[in-house]
Amino acid sequence: MAKPNYTFEKRQKELAKKKKKEEKRLQKKARIDESQPQDVQPMSGDDDKTATKGDA
Repeated sequence: MAKPNYTFEKRQKELAKKKKKEEKRLQKKARIDESQPQDVQPMSGDDDKTATKGDA
C-alpha cells in the first residue's frame, strides 16, 4: 500500500488558500474602484510642465 503524500496535500491546501485570498483581494479592489468616480485624477505638480513643453 502506498504512503500518503502529506507534503503534496499541504502544498495544494496552501495554493487553494492563496488563490482564495487573491480572489477576495480583487473583489475588494473592484468594490473600491466602482465606488470612486472614474474621471477624478490625483493632482500632481508635473501637469503644468507638460502643457508648456508643447507650446515652446
